[in-house]
Amino acid sequence: MVPDYKCDKLDPLLSVIGDLNTKSSKQMASIFSIFKVPQWNWVGLVAPETDNGEHFISTLTPMLKEKEICLAFTKMLNTDDILNTAFGCKIHKPGEIPQKGKKPCTGKENLQTLPSYTFEVSMMGMSYNIYNAIYAVAHALDTMHGSGARPPTMRLGKRISSVQPSQKVPFARCGLKRCQAGERRHVPEGEQICCYQCAPCPEGAISNQTDAVHCDLCPEDQYPNKDKDHCIAKKIQFLSYEDTLGYTLASLTLSLSLITLAVLAIFHKHRDTPIVKANNRDLTYLLLVSLLLCFLCSFLFIGQPRKLTCLFRQSAFAILFSLAVSSVLAKTVMVVLAFMATKPGNKARKFLGKSLTNCIVVSCPLFQVVLCAIWLITSPPFPNLDFHSLIGEAILECNEDSASMFYTVLAYLGFLALVSFIMAFLARKLPDSFNEAKFITFSMLVFCSVWVSFLPTYLSTKGKSMVAVEIFSILASGAGLLACIFFPKCYIILLRPHLNCKENMIRNKNL
Repeated sequence: MVPDYKCDKLDPLLSVIGDLNTKSSKQMASIFSIFKVPQWNWVGLVAPETDNGEHFISTLTPMLKEKEICLAFTKMLNTDDILNTAFGCKIHKPGEIPQKGKKPCTGKENLQTLPSYTFEVSMMGMSYNIYNAIYAVAHALDTMHGSGARPPTMRLGKRISSVQPSQKVPFARCGLKRCQAGERRHVPEGEQICCYQCAPCPEGAISNQTDAVHCDLCPEDQYPNKDKDHCIAKKIQFLSYEDTLGYTLASLTLSLSLITLAVLAIFHKHRDTPIVKANNRDLTYLLLVSLLLCFLCSFLFIGQPRKLTCLFRQSAFAILFSLAVSSVLAKTVMVVLAFMATKPGNKARKFLGKSLTNCIVVSCPLFQVVLCAIWLITSPPFPNLDFHSLIGEAILECNEDSASMFYTVLAYLGFLALVSFIMAFLARKLPDSFNEAKFITFSMLVFCSVWVSFLPTYLSTKGKSMVAVEIFSILASGAGLLACIFFPKCYIILLRPHLNCKENMIRNKNL
């Protein structure tokens, strides 16, 4: 029932030129919407070379960009050219003589005598037919009012085809591809927003709609799926006993603890033999007990981090190893002083005894206790979820809170180990019973090597691997002390008992 509207399949309409008057243009837009004329977002602007025209261009351009409407071209024409385009006749200024063959426009021509309602222009390397929209709409309105006055071949939307056959009608986008879910529109530098490309969403972000302008970040406890079109919950990661790594380290910890207990039992059973008595029996027991506790503190690092375990696991490790290294240091100092006391006139003998050893094994760990107490009071460690270090996993860890305090207690432990190593190295050739200083030297060398390699490895790992590195360092350094200091003595006690005698002890001192 729409006059002059034909549903035949025709080439798509490219554009409609509006009136110079805003009110008329809005009315035309309403009328064209009835006739299903599309409104593209890839447009060109034609305006008169006047202040109003310049204001129109400067005002509309940012508005188009805001609404994602792209500007193909901007053309400034004088008023006569605009009216000639619309009506096909020449507007003359007052007193101007019309050119021959040019009909002046009065604005009141009979609709039947208006010229062809299409004309050809060439823009951007393409040739287009542009409709005389004013004529077409006016004719349609006239027909609707029943005058019936129209050119015999007139149809709204009909055009004289002059577009070159090789040229295609431009689309509203520079490309036909639409960005799918998991992608976002990306506009290359210097291009208009219509000329976007499709780029995958960055890490941690998704898009779940077509032609998304931007991607949305997943919540910190979630991460994008493979297609980056929706978020899924992150898995909670920590070193558990069910993990192969956790189970292996727990088994190794238990084995070393049992071995230490066995050594302690052997030394206690043979406590009255010369080899046990010669190397300060009390310091030997203290060292074995401290090593046993060092191994057992590894269990504080395995399993789900909790407030109590986070609070004490680093402090327990630091204090217990300080006690173990202090025991080794006391042993070494006693060896040096015992040799010096054999020289005539040397006053070192008065320092020999339990008072010096007690002072070393109490004061050195006590300083570490003070450091740990300051740490726990000022910035105590706490359980924490790290959502950002690993993709797809949230790390449940103990946040040490103060990295400076953590490295301070490690540095003090390293200082004690270095002093023990130097003392043992200097005493390695002294004629001591079974030459224990040599074994202490090797044990401190292993201890220092383990913890020097620990730092870069620890800092380069995340999550449960970081915890596993620290547990392995605790076990390796403790095992080094146990093996280097006690295994040779156990070998003699169990397999070479004939060497565990007073005569052999005297012979070794005289060598």
